[in-house]
Amino acid sequence: MIIRNRYFLLADIVLLILAALLSFAIRLDTFLLGQRYLSICLAYALAVVFVKIPLFALFRLYSRHWGYTSVNEMLLIIGAASVSAGAMWGLVFGVARPLGLLNVFPRSVIVIDWLLTLVTVSGTRLAARILHGKLPGGSAKALALRRPSASLKRVLIMGAGDAGAMIARELRANPGLGITPIGFLDDNPSKHGMYIHGLPVLGSRHEIPALVKEEAVDEVIIAMPTAPGKAMRDIKHICQEAGVSFKTIPGIYELVSGMVSVSQIRPVQIEDLLRREPVQMDVAAVSAYLRGATVLVTGAGGSIGGELCRQVARYEPRCLVLLGHGENSLYHMERELRLSFPHLTLDSVLADIRNQERIGRIVERFRPDVIFHAAAHKHVPAMERNACEAVTNNILGTQCLIHAAEQHGVGRFVLISTDKAVNPVSIMGASKRVAELLVQEAAQRNGGVFVAVRFGNVLGSRGSVVPLFREQIARGGPVTVTDPEMRRYFMTIPEAVQLVIQAAALGQGGEIFVLDMGEPVRILDLARGLIELSGLQAGQDIEITFIGRRPGEKLCEELFVADEEYDTTVHEKIFVARNNHPVDGPALYAAVAELERLAREMDRDGIVAKLQEIVPEFRPEG
Repeated sequence: MIIRNRYFLLADIVLLILAALLSFAIRLDTFLLGQRYLSICLAYALAVVFVKIPLFALFRLYSRHWGYTSVNEMLLIIGAASVSAGAMWGLVFGVARPLGLLNVFPRSVIVIDWLLTLVTVSGTRLAARILHGKLPGGSAKALALRRPSASLKRVLIMGAGDAGAMIARELRANPGLGITPIGFLDDNPSKHGMYIHGLPVLGSRHEIPALVKEEAVDEVIIAMPTAPGKAMRDIKHICQEAGVSFKTIPGIYELVSGMVSVSQIRPVQIEDLLRREPVQMDVAAVSAYLRGATVLVTGAGGSIGGELCRQVARYEPRCLVLLGHGENSLYHMERELRLSFPHLTLDSVLADIRNQERIGRIVERFRPDVIFHAAAHKHVPAMERNACEAVTNNILGTQCLIHAAEQHGVGRFVLISTDKAVNPVSIMGASKRVAELLVQEAAQRNGGVFVAVRFGNVLGSRGSVVPLFREQIARGGPVTVTDPEMRRYFMTIPEAVQLVIQAAALGQGGEIFVLDMGEPVRILDLARGLIELSGLQAGQDIEITFIGRRPGEKLCEELFVADEEYDTTVHEKIFVARNNHPVDGPALYAAVAELERLAREMDRDGIVAKLQEIVPEFRPEG
């Protein structure tokens, strides 16, 4: 919240009058001034307002963002108070005394008034800074606008908030970086004309083209970690039109501590252009089930599983167990967590979730309170060719884990599912739908908090479309798109995981939570955006070719199965889907046992037929 400068003006008028009156009271050691001094005191108090307020305005005390008060701003207040005290001395002893108007005026009153002015004026500004929670730092306007040497990069900071202020402070404090900020831009009109750490807020994003020319700007730093994708896309477009390079800082999901530093400035990525409003976490509800708990994460070396480990670790669990099948990815994740969370009790276990005996012993050994099950085969075309792997890993692996969790009293079990499980046309999607049914059946049978969380594609996960497009662009193209009208729901990995953790706190047992993924994005638009972010033009520098849909792919994914009822939850970005009919446990387990037999025999046609029996909405293509 910005405390507007007009409030500081009103406060100064009142406090300056009080300071003047109190100066006489202190000097005369009484609040009863008597007839001799009362008229002099009132005249002096009135003169103070008409002399000091204009001088304060001249020192720009009413055109600053006092939430970022620094040592330099305090020095400015001392200067303004001293000059105004000198002006009052000159008025009293240089004008009024020679005219015979203030013959009994005590000299020490002006000194006392100067001290009280310092206390009152700086006190209100300091209070604003404390309320705003900012760190000190800054510089004067003259230094901000002075032309630097040609070797320094001149930058504009887009975003005059917390992140922008931190970036500005660090850049000013480290001239060796070779970057000099010349000012801020912000879309909030109330900030325009203010100074933050001595740098002016020069206008909104629409001022970028003019400022690039007038101030020889080399780069724009977008310091807006909570800005939605639409704003990021607009700023990117303006910068491109102005012919200026641009960089950004991580989005709010990527910032672990909430603190921003220059080292985090990086090129704008496609994730920034598609980001959405930040998730408001119910920290108390999440902490209630994670802090002090033993948490086991399967697929811990993968994109989703790894991010689950990072975010869970921040809630100080008693023990975090990483379970994975790839030794290299598991090693790197364990090493990262030990560096980031040195006091965390951490164990990593190399295991295949399909090994019932091994999984049972692991769960028995660690006795986890919470299991996040992220291990799965997820690539649609690969699972079309390897149906038996989809069955054994996605279905039988989930069954093994559920059995071990029930046997050893795990209270909370969270399956990571996918929108491809809704009215599936792929074997992968159908296998994940069966995994959802297994979780729901377990919940209705054991009464535990066994839930599934369903969401769409995550940007930048291994093997996903974004890394593929980047690789194709690096090779000079072409970028291959399956269909010009293909759309997908996208989330960033940190956002998806944050919502998974939140959804798990909402679970009572048997729910399938569906994350609000916004509007689906055309894959063609995604490809064009990545090409532009590489500094190239689609159709000129990099060709886009259409290769046709692959087996198991829809033009657009769906979110809910036909017989599911869905409703909102207390969290605006999480929906809940419930089956209208209870899951027939014996029939489901008999069908899964048959799938296990068919997988051993590598009978793809038999697997497809059995999946259609379990998941009637499964409509395989071809």
